[in-house]
Order: sequence, then C-alpha cells, then structure tokens
Amino acid sequence: MINLNKKQLAIVIGIGAIVVFVIVYYIYKISIPEESYEQLDVISENNQEQNKENVENKLEEIDLIIIHIAGEVKNPGIVKIKEGARIADVIEKAGGLTEKANITNINLAYIIEDGQKITIPSEEQDTQEYISNDSGEGIREQNKKTNTTSTKNTTVNINKASKEELQTLQGIGASTAQKIIDYRDQNGNFKQIEDIKNVPGIGDSKFEAIKNNIKIK
Repeated sequence: MINLNKKQLAIVIGIGAIVVFVIVYYIYKISIPEESYEQLDVISENNQEQNKENVENKLEEIDLIIIHIAGEVKNPGIVKIKEGARIADVIEKAGGLTEKANITNINLAYIIEDGQKITIPSEEQDTQEYISNDSGEGIREQNKKTNTTSTKNTTVNINKASKEELQTLQGIGASTAQKIIDYRDQNGNFKQIEDIKNVPGIGDSKFEAIKNNIKIK
C-alpha cells in the first residue's frame, strides 16, 4: 500500500477530479446531435428577426395618422394610415368600396390629414360634403353637475399657441400643428388670420372651418 502525505493526496484527488470532468463533458457533447445546435442557431436567428420586426413596427406607428371613413366602404370606421396617404389609400385600407358606392365627385388623389372624416356616398345619396374637418367644435355637451348643456367655443392665438393648443382647432392634427409652428418660426408672426393659408396643408376649406376660432392678438 502506497502511503501518501496530505499534499500528495490532494494532488491525486485534483487530478482525478479533472479526469472525471473531461470524461463527463465528452460524453455530454457526443450525446447531443449536431441538429440540436443547428436548431438553437435557427431559434436565435428567429428571435433576432422578431425583435427587429417589432422595432420597425413601433417606428412606423409614430408616423401614422387616424382617419374616420364612413359610408359605402366594406369596413367603415377608424383607419390608421401613414401621413401623406390619399383617399384611395384609405378606401383600400377600409376593405374597398361596396357595390352601391358612388365616387364620381370624389377626388381619390386628395391627400388626407389626421382627424378628418371621409364619407363615401351611395348612388341614391345627394351630398356635397365628402370630407369633414369637424373635430368636435360646437358639439353640445351634457354638464353632469348642473344637468345643463354647454357649447365648446375656444379661440386660439395662432401666433402664440402651442402644438397641443393648435390641435384643438377643427381638422388640425399633430402634423399640421407642427407645420404652423415651423412656418411661424421661419417667417415670424402672422399679420392677419388669412396668412395661415400659407401653411402647407391649409387651404380655403380648412380656413373656413377654423377662421372663427383663431386670432393673432
């Protein structure tokens, strides 16, 4: 029998532990087929693609505007679509036209803005109002405390209003409000309320909708 001192015994035990570890590791490695490693790689790649897609989707949502489309479309209601889209794009997003739709007098190339309502008439309808910029101004509201009704009637100073204040105007969404601020920063204060029509996206019809609710002083 070999007599070992404590130091020699410790060395022998250490070497034995290393040998056992190597054997166990080798057995474990050969017991897992290569296909498993390939599957792990595929799973990792799929997770990366999914994360990338989620990020891209969130970035796209930042530029979306909200439109209400009603009338003769297959899926009327709220539509989220990219800024700069046209009426034709909104119709497509809403599932297309019904068989009763009459688009003779509708400009399908018209560029819509956040908060607008588009109504597609039927052949029996006789209406000239296909696009509405009404965002709620003038709507009668029930006063819960006094049980009476009141009417919203705000006036916005377009030379001083913040982006949020500008968005309280009929048909003025976030993008148009920012354009008003950008125009104001680049050209100075508006001299008269009609000057707001110089802002891209604000034409005669939109000006008529907001002229009673804006001021310059």
